[in-house]
Amino acid sequence: MEQNRAAHAFATLGHPGRLAVFRLLMRFAPQGVRPTEIAEALGLKQNTLSHHLADLTASGLVSVTRAGRSLYYAVDLDATEGLIGYLALDVGRARPDLVAPLLSVQKDAAQMTTPHRDTGFDVLFICSGNSARSIFAEALLRDLGKGRFQAFSAGTRPNTELNPFALEILQRNGHDTSSLRSKHVSEFQQPGSAPMDLVFTVCDTAAAEECPPWPGQPITGHWGLPDPVKATGTDAEKALVFAQTYAALRRRIMAFVELPFASLNRLSLQSRVDAIGADAQAKS
Repeated sequence: MEQNRAAHAFATLGHPGRLAVFRLLMRFAPQGVRPTEIAEALGLKQNTLSHHLADLTASGLVSVTRAGRSLYYAVDLDATEGLIGYLALDVGRARPDLVAPLLSVQKDAAQMTTPHRDTGFDVLFICSGNSARSIFAEALLRDLGKGRFQAFSAGTRPNTELNPFALEILQRNGHDTSSLRSKHVSEFQQPGSAPMDLVFTVCDTAAAEECPPWPGQPITGHWGLPDPVKATGTDAEKALVFAQTYAALRRRIMAFVELPFASLNRLSLQSRVDAIGADAQAKS
């Protein structure tokens, strides 16, 4: 990255508000986010957010696209890679004492394709309540993965319970629900917790949460879906929304379990995970 462009990017990120917006967009990357959702997540006024987004876009770190009447802001991953590379390789002169610790936490292709236990990859699905969407995903991956994955789910909101509509949908589709329970994400952040190979957020609220990086730097993905718990109407109408949410997650997880894991390195797997989420967003 050219020095003046890098200086502009660093200056842009030097403001706490713009940095907060950029960090939130990174949690959704490579997908875009609407300004109303960014403002709600960060508690920003619309005019303040507009200034931050204009500055980030002018720096080249963020791009904007229009879909219908909505604008979607997304991190430009190529520009971000260039900025990180400039800091590490040009400014930092690729000093091994600076760069090596960053590389040591990355899993190479062999680690990503060699199961560390007989159940294969450990995968965690996170949503706000762990009452429906992430529970659907846990049960689906457990059963569709045929023993190749160990699936978990959790919520960012404490003291939630499994939704009865969600349990009914799972049982109707032949899933065993006897071992399912609502869990808080802190259960998986304790010392000694199993390191996750992949972590997915399945709701925008969870993706927007300010969470510490997961140990071991797992592959991450955002497969956001509207919360079926918020559906209104008759019981039949609510049940239909839950069934549609289940079907959407089933399509994504079917695509995920069919990936050629043995031939994918870390970067390729991240790209495939992103593509599944982007394809689902485009069809929604």
